[in-house]
Amino acid sequence: MNTRRADPGATRFFSSLFEMALRVSTIPSIESVALGRRRRIWAYRWFVLLAVSIFALDQISKQLIFHHLPLGSYYPPENIPIIPGFFNLVHVGNTGAAWSLFSGRSTMLALLGIFTLGAIYYWRHSLGLRMLWLQISFGLLCGGIAGNLLDRVRQGYVTDFLDFHFGNYVFPTFNIADSGICIGVGIYLWQSFRASR
Repeated sequence: MNTRRADPGATRFFSSLFEMALRVSTIPSIESVALGRRRRIWAYRWFVLLAVSIFALDQISKQLIFHHLPLGSYYPPENIPIIPGFFNLVHVGNTGAAWSLFSGRSTMLALLGIFTLGAIYYWRHSLGLRMLWLQISFGLLCGGIAGNLLDRVRQGYVTDFLDFHFGNYVFPTFNIADSGICIGVGIYLWQSFRASR
């Protein structure tokens, strides 16, 4: 009986061809990559929604103030009293942080804002940002940071316009971005305190 030996070269060729086909079959398709990206974004939906909402509300409100009140409108008759003696709309520029801390350090505060946003993005997995309460907290925080950061980069100061008076005490003028930052930090501290008990 005449038996033919398999050609070693042909065997190696078909073997490598089979391995290549296996590798190609395990490469994710464009559709599966896009689906994975959408799932990752959806996992952070509340974070994105709140961050974008706070940023948009902050910038829209500041543009309205910019077009209706000249800079420096703090005292009557330039300001707009909403609840006389308690709540006014004003237009002031703040080169510092909340409560005018670090006044005149707008560039330093802008760099700090950029660093903070970058750090939150880099450590998003370690921070556990898929948890709902953390998405709410950091969404408010990041939206506020981004709103004030844009002001600092564009005009060198932050536009503040919400002015509250409590008898003889005048609360520091603030804006929607400041509110997002303070509420976001407050939620984070409150939940951290509850978790530690």
